[in-house]
Amino acid sequence: MVRFGAASLLLIASSAAAFSSTSNGLTSHRTPAKSNQSSTSLSMALTLYGSQGSRSPLVNWAANELNLSVEAGDLSKNPHPFGQIPCLTDDNGVLVFESGAILNYLQSKAADKGMHGDKKMAEVSSWISWANASLDPICFLETPDGKVYDTGLKNQNKRIQRLDDLLSKSPFLVDGEFSLADVAVASYLLYVIQFFPDVELHSKWPNIVRYMKECAGREGYGKAFGERVQAFCVARLGEMESGAGKEKKLFGMF
Repeated sequence: MVRFGAASLLLIASSAAAFSSTSNGLTSHRTPAKSNQSSTSLSMALTLYGSQGSRSPLVNWAANELNLSVEAGDLSKNPHPFGQIPCLTDDNGVLVFESGAILNYLQSKAADKGMHGDKKMAEVSSWISWANASLDPICFLETPDGKVYDTGLKNQNKRIQRLDDLLSKSPFLVDGEFSLADVAVASYLLYVIQFFPDVELHSKWPNIVRYMKECAGREGYGKAFGERVQAFCVARLGEMESGAGKEKKLFGMF
C-alpha cells in the first residue's frame, strides 16, 4: 500500500469533502459549504456558488484558463433550484447549473479569447458532455443510492483505452491545444487519484498519466484546486511514471 505523510492524508481528507461520508461508503451528493474562491479583475458579473469540497474548483479552473473573473457567491443565497453546487449566475438573470453546462457557458463568454469557429466549439462541447455522461460513471462507481464505493479505473476499460490511444497522438484533446475539453476530462481523472491514491494507472494507460500530470501542472489548476492538491497530484503521477508507487506497494507486503 502506498504510504503518505500527514500532509498528504490531510489533503485527501479535505478533497473527500466533495462527497459526504456515510457509514456505507461515500456519496456523490453535494452539500453547501463556505467558499474561499478568489476572483480576478476583468468582470464581476459572473458569480459562482460553490466550495472547495465540491466540483466548483473545476469551474474556477476553466475561468482561470479563459481569463474570466468569477466572484464567490453567498451560499445562503444560492439560486440553484435544488440548492446544490456548483451554480453560476450572470447579468440579465442568467442562471446555469451542472458543471458541464457551466463550462459550456463560460466558453461562450470567452468565445473571443482564443476559441474561434463552430468546429472547435462543437468538439469542446462534446468532450465536456462526454466527461459528465461517460467518464464520471467510470471514474466513480456508485451504489443504487448514489454512494461512491470504488473507481472503475482499477480495471481495464475500452473507453479509457480509446482515450489513451487518442492521447498517444496528441498532447490534448482538441487540435493539440489545451481547452475546456481538457478541464472537464482531466478534472475527473485527477479527482480519482485524490479519492483513491493507491490506484495504479501507468501500466495500463501511460498516455493518460502523462496527460493528467501535464494538466495538473498548469498554473490555472493550482490556483483553482490549491497548491497542496496540485503538488500531491503531480507527485503521485510522477510516482506512477517512475514505478515508485509499485515499489512501495511491494515493500508494504513484507
